[in-house]
Amino acid sequence: MLIFVRLRLMPTLRKIVVQDFRNIELQELDFSAKLNCITGGNGEGKTNLLDAIWYLSMTKSAFTADRFNIRYGAKSFALSGTYDLPSGGSTRIAVQFSGEKRIRRDDKPYSRISEHIGLLPIVMVSPSDVSMVSESGDERRRFANAVISQMDREYLDALQQYGRCLAQRNSLLKEERPDEALLDVLDAQMEPLAARISASREEFAKGIAPRVREFYSRISGGREEVEVSYRSALQKSSFRELMEANRQRDLTLGYTVAGVQRDDLHFGMNGHSIRNCGSQGQQKSFLVALKFAQYGIMKERSGVAPILLLDDLFDKLDMGRVQNLLETVTGEDFGQIFLSDSNKLRVNSIVDTLTEDRSYFEAVGGAFRSL
Repeated sequence: MLIFVRLRLMPTLRKIVVQDFRNIELQELDFSAKLNCITGGNGEGKTNLLDAIWYLSMTKSAFTADRFNIRYGAKSFALSGTYDLPSGGSTRIAVQFSGEKRIRRDDKPYSRISEHIGLLPIVMVSPSDVSMVSESGDERRRFANAVISQMDREYLDALQQYGRCLAQRNSLLKEERPDEALLDVLDAQMEPLAARISASREEFAKGIAPRVREFYSRISGGREEVEVSYRSALQKSSFRELMEANRQRDLTLGYTVAGVQRDDLHFGMNGHSIRNCGSQGQQKSFLVALKFAQYGIMKERSGVAPILLLDDLFDKLDMGRVQNLLETVTGEDFGQIFLSDSNKLRVNSIVDTLTEDRSYFEAVGGAFRSL
């Protein structure tokens, strides 16, 4: 039986109130500090509830823009969560969106939304993670940014400043006669920011790679070798050299063609891209290993066990990999866990072997009842 270690440093979501978020009209739920299981058919609201929990930590949806999260027929949505904090005591986070986003902690608004990031560390494993394998580098950069930002406030500040400068640079490049002296000024402002971002991403990739290999080996039974590496043009030249080499292309195309906004993480298996050679089960196993590695590195660096969201965790995994995954989970000290699955019998039979301290919820049409 899985023994949950109640870490001294661990935020837990005690209560959530969700109003007009996706298909959830109004719901108030109390959670276990350990394991919470949400079952129900496809489209009933399981993922929406997990996304609401994610939103309270990250101040945005894991899947879509704010305006698409408003329930059909409503004009706004609201979320609130009451948390027990690692430092002791509790705090209440409230979010409202009606065209403008408002976030409050204990009824006091943040001066900047970014101040909230990292207070409630969180990791999600979701079927949508497959986009990190199947699509462009945007999704992999978004993953790296989300992880590093929760651990490093200075990285988040550098990322936001770089984004603002990049937007100004691209706007300038679209002018009929761009002021190249102003481009030089922007390049000088962006150079230290790009160096900070690139160095942090490279450090992150080097730190997470051995953890991914270890977790993947335990899940797959050691049948394949996987790798994670960071790729950036700044590994071969400085930012200034990169901008100078691409200035004419930028002027011709009307946008910035190079920079850390083009960086990527490479995911490999047995010496090849996992996108090209991995089966669905292998890709799912890799992505679970990646997220578990993320969990481990965040816990180690911050000393705080993140909240863990596991959405349809067992989809596309054979029973052998499911068994290995469960054995992996039992060997780790996790904090609060939220697990969703469409098969109630499957999840009940699995969870009942893990712990007696759990809560069950069933989703039907955006409404949730405790079982």
